[in-house]
Amino acid sequence: MEMAIGSHPTSKLTPKTALSLSSRNLEPTKANSIYSASWMKRQFLGNSLSIKTKAKNSRIPLRNTVKCSVSQATDTTTEKKQLIRRNDVRNIAIVAHVDHGKTTLVDAMLRQAKVFRDNQFVQERIMDSNDLERERGITILSKNTSITYNDTKINIIDTPGHSDFGGEVERILNMVEGVLLVVDSVEGPMPQTRFVLKKALEFGHAVVVVVNKIDRPSARPDYVINSTFELFIELNASDEQCDFQVIYASGLKGKAGLSPENLAEDLGPLFETIVRCIPGPQIDKDGALQMLATNIEYDEHKGRIAIGRLHAGVLRKGMDVRVCSSEDECRFARVSELFVYEKFFRVPVETVEAGDICAVCGIDNIQIGETIADKVSGKPLPSIKVEEPTVRMAFSINTSPFVGREGKYVTGRNLRDRLFRELERNLAMKVEDGETSDTFIVSGRGTLHITILIENMRREGYEFMVGPPKVINKKVDDKLLEPYEIAIVEVPEEYVGPVVELLGRRRGHMVDMQGTGSEGTTLMKYKIPTRGLLGLRNSILTVSRGTAVLNTIFDEYGPWAGDINTRDQGSLVAFEDGTSTSYALASSQDRGQMFIGPGVDVYKGQIVGIHQRPGDLSLNVCKKKAATNIRSNKEQTVVLDTPLEFSLDDCIEYIQEDELVEVTPSSIRMCKNPKFVKKSR
Repeated sequence: MEMAIGSHPTSKLTPKTALSLSSRNLEPTKANSIYSASWMKRQFLGNSLSIKTKAKNSRIPLRNTVKCSVSQATDTTTEKKQLIRRNDVRNIAIVAHVDHGKTTLVDAMLRQAKVFRDNQFVQERIMDSNDLERERGITILSKNTSITYNDTKINIIDTPGHSDFGGEVERILNMVEGVLLVVDSVEGPMPQTRFVLKKALEFGHAVVVVVNKIDRPSARPDYVINSTFELFIELNASDEQCDFQVIYASGLKGKAGLSPENLAEDLGPLFETIVRCIPGPQIDKDGALQMLATNIEYDEHKGRIAIGRLHAGVLRKGMDVRVCSSEDECRFARVSELFVYEKFFRVPVETVEAGDICAVCGIDNIQIGETIADKVSGKPLPSIKVEEPTVRMAFSINTSPFVGREGKYVTGRNLRDRLFRELERNLAMKVEDGETSDTFIVSGRGTLHITILIENMRREGYEFMVGPPKVINKKVDDKLLEPYEIAIVEVPEEYVGPVVELLGRRRGHMVDMQGTGSEGTTLMKYKIPTRGLLGLRNSILTVSRGTAVLNTIFDEYGPWAGDINTRDQGSLVAFEDGTSTSYALASSQDRGQMFIGPGVDVYKGQIVGIHQRPGDLSLNVCKKKAATNIRSNKEQTVVLDTPLEFSLDDCIEYIQEDELVEVTPSSIRMCKNPKFVKKSR
């Protein structure tokens, strides 16, 4: 059949702003904002004004009610007759760029689903239960919860937003059939938005776009939706996936609606959209048991707990099962306890049907990616694959004179056991033996990915040293390739010049540059080697007076970009052990910025400040004022500058090849690596 565009209700609008106002089985006054995907995709790609489709392949029928995105595409019952769809369960993941409001939106969903008592005190960002997550204001580990809406159980998984934890997001997408893609109403799609959307589209998941923070004064929903649609096109989404549902929301106020000007008093439109537009899980109800272990938790009393979605069959408490990592590697085990997620808690059950997300206890050595299958006829599911790490750091035992003062675990065996234990739940990380028995090479998706591990270890009582981050290069056809990343910098207009100069020195190439509207900021998009990003965050904050926002994500491996100088200044190094004095610091601070104040224990080789010139400078910060028998009428007043306070992330960004960071439960110090013999000034 042939459909003329002229008959389309939105034909008079421009391609980017055309919205189909079909009611989608809602009240006539509540028109839905949704793109007519096939028409807009043809317009976007510059095709002719008529769309010729064969009747048997027509995926968007001409009628008043437009179906939700993947509801047609996922109906594969004709191909696999044994698969049926559960309509009483929805499994969704909430994905977005960092700080676009995922966790706050989940808070509002939990409150409105009456998960908590009316008189119960609930802290903000309830899903960020980890101390480190609450301190940094980011989600690091994915969390499971569930709500019930009109007899439909909705399993919700809150995922990390930072690109360094992309491996966590990739695993979680194995458990769900759809995603809520949360996009900030001002910033629009950002680097991590592209990454998580790409992965969701590869899995064939249904996507509901939630334009969050719609109550911001500078919100620009039309631009955000247009940019999101263009992103779908760039990622080769199908017509059904491009035909996404748009919901406008304010997670902080707990409101949602089908248009930015007309929000409901609650999140009802969001819940309705989830039930209507996210398909239920396809299951083989009578087939052999199959469950993929997608996540691992540990409990002191229950041991290892495997979390995943049941793909086929029925799982019962006390059941004998086969645990397989491949066709040839299988072992037997017994399920001691079985849990499902209800509201904010794990609830024990006797049986779990296919399609639901559950937690399994009793299998001691189960790993992520293994399949819990039927004891007799079970077969493993495809294992989980994640992208390769791009940055590595060397971990070694603490060799400073202060070793053992604060830490509980200080030996190489303690360090080795802890690092290899991390691999059991962190698939995106790799650990290898180093040059010596007490050195280990840890590879991750970025410096933050490894820094979070370091911070967790020091809080657990470990004491060790780490070297500077290095990128992982590849050799293809005798050509050296290095990882490149896409960096998006949002900076006020007056600081654009210094930021452009800084990124240029680090071999960055500008891809795009545009203003972001009423807030007077400029958005710049760069392609830059990962080496150029090491230590960039502090430098870019310095040149922009703390106003720039930097977001990065891995792009591809490209040709070696040449030498990059990431630091122009040297270090101030203590040349003897002792306690720092005001007398010595008064003269030392003329040489640069100090990291320490008076009364601090230091050792030979410790970095105590930043030299104001290139090259290192050794100085004595423990020197005391000479005692004489001459009476002075007045003591000299010593005025000391406030010392710089570097966090763990700052220290790791600061150090160079011949320097180390000493990490203990109470202190973070930097020192020169004794293996490097370097002349000091």
